[in-house]
Amino acid sequence: MSLEMVLEPDTSAVADGRRADRDLALLEALRRHESTAAERLLTTYGERAYRLAVGITGNEQDAEEVVQDALWSVVRKIDTFRGESAFGSWLYRIVANAAYQKLRGRQGQRRDVSLDEVLPLFDERGRHVGPTADWSARVDDPSIQTELRLALTAAIDELPAGSRTMLVLRDVEGLSNVEIAEVLGFSVPVVKTRVHRARLFLRKQLGDVMTTLDAPRATQPARE
Repeated sequence: MSLEMVLEPDTSAVADGRRADRDLALLEALRRHESTAAERLLTTYGERAYRLAVGITGNEQDAEEVVQDALWSVVRKIDTFRGESAFGSWLYRIVANAAYQKLRGRQGQRRDVSLDEVLPLFDERGRHVGPTADWSARVDDPSIQTELRLALTAAIDELPAGSRTMLVLRDVEGLSNVEIAEVLGFSVPVVKTRVHRARLFLRKQLGDVMTTLDAPRATQPARE
């Protein structure tokens, strides 16, 4: 995930019609069980499925296993796809379910940070309590990009699995809130709220890093 996607996420969603048209040939190849269909599926959706899987599991090895299992399930279960949703949404649902199953298998090995622990405080009118610095213009500064990327990766990993999934689907994969709700089985308002809170969490974490980077360095004692 690029830093720009989190700070200034692209809120435009890919139209269902265009996505459906793009996947028609792949879908037909899978339904006809063509010899190259599985490879085409991997080429088309492998990287995106991996991003979603690693976003949920927070572990590259687990994500690789999830993608293998999920894409194989897509091939085996293609006849159950009725076209009631976009093919991509159906595939993402299979990937997400497989990733959550993998995550449940190692529950207790990590603690997700509660968003309430780190989100900025708001008053009864929904305004920030205390000053909030706007540092987004500095993200292109090469001298701090490495630190920000590391902080961003760490912050995403700390998100609760559900919020992390929604953020990846929204800001990386470009799904609409409606599509995410369909994939994960939540209401649209829940998706909107969790994505918004996840973005606030990331901005808070990155803001803390920027504060640290901007802090004046302690004067080193002169050597005698």
